[in-house]
Amino acid sequence: MSHRTLLTLLVLVLALAPASCGGDGDDGETAATATPKATATPDNTDVTKKPKVTVPDELPPDELQIKDIVEGKGPAAKNGDKVSMQYVGLTWSTSVEFDSSWERGEPYTLTLGKGEVIKGWDEGIVGMRKGGRRELTIPAEMAYGAQGSPPNIGPNETLRFIIDLVELEKQKK
Repeated sequence: MSHRTLLTLLVLVLALAPASCGGDGDDGETAATATPKATATPDNTDVTKKPKVTVPDELPPDELQIKDIVEGKGPAAKNGDKVSMQYVGLTWSTSVEFDSSWERGEPYTLTLGKGEVIKGWDEGIVGMRKGGRRELTIPAEMAYGAQGSPPNIGPNETLRFIIDLVELEKQKK
């Protein structure tokens, strides 16, 4: 046998050894298995259905995070445009849904850049196109800050939304 073959066999034996050592199995102990903490990210590409929003098991980000799930078509939304949105919102710390336009059965309409909504929405919706779906992770400073929005949103809470742009009315020049 070559040295390479012997080395491969030795590595294989050492790798298997811990699995076969440690008693006859009658002592009532069971082997530990690793279980992932986070759930798989849902597909969420069907914009005709309410999306499933998840929050990872990690510290929230310090900056606005924007992730396009589905890119829409047509012109991009900009400040001054009137947009109608379907959305679901969760608090980061509890992963609890605090609001959903889907539950009310009608989209929420706003004019971008006018301060009608939290700063994270005013900035995070810009660039979306009709038919698009976007995930926004909004730090507290761009959401409700230190005061929160009782009773569902606590102080200094990071928020996660999935937002669908249903209608876009461009600003008249």
